[in-house]
Amino acid sequence: MTLPQERIYTTDDIYNLPDGERAELIDGQIYYMAPPTRRHQLITGNLFTIINTYIKSREGSCEPYIAPFAVFLNADDKNYVEPDISVICDKSKLTDKGCNGAPDWIIEIVSSGSRRMDYYTKLFKYRTAGVREYWIVDPDKKRITVYDLEHGDIDEYSFSDTINVGIYPDLCIDFNNINN
Repeated sequence: MTLPQERIYTTDDIYNLPDGERAELIDGQIYYMAPPTRRHQLITGNLFTIINTYIKSREGSCEPYIAPFAVFLNADDKNYVEPDISVICDKSKLTDKGCNGAPDWIIEIVSSGSRRMDYYTKLFKYRTAGVREYWIVDPDKKRITVYDLEHGDIDEYSFSDTINVGIYPDLCIDFNNINN
């Protein structure tokens, strides 16, 4: 007796989703995404504004992007993610479709449906793909977990802390102002 074969999806399947439907693709498996909450959008927008303003004010070479923005982590058609915020410093990775390869810094805002994905699946994928810094912002737990993947360090912060950004040593983000 043969076992049924698990279907392996590709980026073509992602691009062929019905209009308005969003999903990510990890190792050939589709993970559908629920629309973000108002709080999720507020936190994402505030963080993006701070990061974008910082980079522009210093005429930096990195470019920040806010979801939906396609990141193709591997040189294959089986991995496609849309991090809430991506910062890419190597402009050769950027195309009209998104980013080919690992961004330097990724921030994910946790929702009830993405908790396992953000803390486990994406952490592993981002680490193995070469992301330098990964932040998980968890509004329900009022916690920020910062993974310095370049040096193997992990730090935990609360929403009352100010956090230094690893890839920008002179950028500090005060989370007292993020959730408002």
